[in-house]
Amino acid sequence: MPNAKGRRRRFGSVRKLPSGRFQARYRGPDGLMRTADKTFATQTDADRWLVKQEAKILDGDWQNPDVKVTLGDFADAWIKDRDYAATTRERNTGVLNRHILPTFRAIPLREITTPQVRRWRTDLLDAGVGAATVAKAYQVLRAIMNTAVDDGLLERNPCRVKGAGMVTHTERPFLSVPEVYRLADAVPPHCRALILLAAFTALRFGELAALQRRGIDLEARTVSVRRSYAETRQTA
Repeated sequence: MPNAKGRRRRFGSVRKLPSGRFQARYRGPDGLMRTADKTFATQTDADRWLVKQEAKILDGDWQNPDVKVTLGDFADAWIKDRDYAATTRERNTGVLNRHILPTFRAIPLREITTPQVRRWRTDLLDAGVGAATVAKAYQVLRAIMNTAVDDGLLERNPCRVKGAGMVTHTERPFLSVPEVYRLADAVPPHCRALILLAAFTALRFGELAALQRRGIDLEARTVSVRRSYAETRQTA
């Protein structure tokens, strides 16, 4: 179909609307005519949009705009595909179920906007959800949307709230060396070694809980960490 300048267009068509803006259309791989979900200020902008649609078709990345994938459906598949450790999976699944899906589950991915994400984040903070938890929820939502962009379901990630995924941690209080020994003297004798190892080796609790006698060499003054315990809320 000829365009406004008289050239014959190889893919799609552009027409000028009475408003002065431009509308772009093309025939999809399914044989149906598709109209852009927005109009364009210039014919060049409309042409560029058509070029992108043609490239998606040629590369096999075209997505049927009539198929509306909701965030809930996409997130369910996304979390299953993650190669998470048990504790990380439980934490991120909990964040998803408690703080993300109640707001976004039924909304199609394409309809989630940056202002919606910003309002969702503000509402969580106003409801008393801790800043660290809100930042984690935002990180999970952003990761989900990044995958949707990679999969061609979105052109742009709506999670663009500056600083939303960051948390400033206050310095945690710590014990002095004399206080550590007073604590070790105050606990039952069988817990004394646990207190001293926790204070002076910087091992995680799961690593401490999994230590066995053969992992401690008193002569060489070494501790060998071979495994770690992780406690989750999942039941068999």
